[in-house]
Amino acid sequence: ICDVSRSMDTYSKFLLQFIYALQHTLGRVESFVFSTRLTRVTEYFRTSDIFTALDRIAREVPDWSGGTRIGESLRTFNHDWALRTLNKHTIVLIMSDGLDTGDASVLEHEMEQIQRRAARVIWLNPLLGNEDYRPLARGISAALPHVNLFASAHNLASLQASPAGARVSLI
Repeated sequence: ICDVSRSMDTYSKFLLQFIYALQHTLGRVESFVFSTRLTRVTEYFRTSDIFTALDRIAREVPDWSGGTRIGESLRTFNHDWALRTLNKHTIVLIMSDGLDTGDASVLEHEMEQIQRRAARVIWLNPLLGNEDYRPLARGISAALPHVNLFASAHNLASLQASPAGARVSLI
């Protein structure tokens, strides 16, 4: 589930390439983007050309580079997709800076629902690449209690390293 709001403009296409690679490697991956609302993009990534997929998503997702309503987007995910896609073997990967303009209590509730249904919740935040960053914004503060792993996603090296510096395989 990738944030494509205005505050994520620098990272959105990079992270969507990461999702594309995961979907083509792992096979059973459902892919979503959000800004003010959630859009399923799994089918976009079924093409063999990443650039075609990225162009279509940027052009066809109605709220690309808009505001950020993480809680409401996750509510849509929980209502429309969670029962079909989540179980105790599912890893949910959320890629966002956590800068939310919505109600933090909605975000907290929806994260709690995801955490309850999934095996693990991983939140990748590109702002963690800045050593001065502190997760103090309302959105990320509400989400973090329901996250199993909070890690950086500002470049390829950050996706390959765990927070403790150990190497992880991205397959």
